Amino acid sequence: MRQRQSKGDFTVARGSSGIVAGLTAAAVAAVAFLAYQASANAPASVASTSGAKPTASASASAQPSAKPEPTADPLAVPAASGEGERVVYALKDRRVWLVDASDEAIRTFTVMPSPVSPPPGVHQVTSRSGKVQGSDGVPIEHVVRFANVDEVAIGFSAAQDGSMASPDPTSKTGGVRMKRADGNAMWTFATVGAKVVVVP
Repeated sequence: MRQRQSKGDFTVARGSSGIVAGLTAAAVAAVAFLAYQASANAPASVASTSGAKPTASASASAQPSAKPEPTADPLAVPAASGEGERVVYALKDRRVWLVDASDEAIRTFTVMPSPVSPPPGVHQVTSRSGKVQGSDGVPIEHVVRFANVDEVAIGFSAAQDGSMASPDPTSKTGGVRMKRADGNAMWTFATVGAKVVVVP
């Protein structure tokens, strides 16, 4: 014979189920809060949405950029200066190269141009002088002459005092001045008959 439950038993049962439901809801809310907090504090690489494809700009920036074009070496022997052993004199750059038979520059240096410049082209060393008085009155050494323009002899030389002062632009002189150490190298390299190539 089944016993009848009292009204109080239903009240207890309803109260217990309400507590359980409340605890379950609180637990779900706590888990959801902790999950949100974890994602908020995660590193950007982890927190980013999974499966998202990188944009075109992002993928383009990830690729290595094109290599810059190599700049020309300002000290390289001018390309249009011929071949073989030669002295190369660049008028615009005010620079001289001593080039060996394998087209390698063994020395390059700056010079002080003469008021009268040699014409571009191929010349030859015609004469040399160890020590003389320059046409500007300065004692010079290691004179290597290679051209004549309107009866003005043009050649490389070094002032014995080591100076490389700018010449009077109105004077009719052809001395291309260099430092004494460079003059020594020129004297050894450019003997009579040596090729001198003048480029613009």
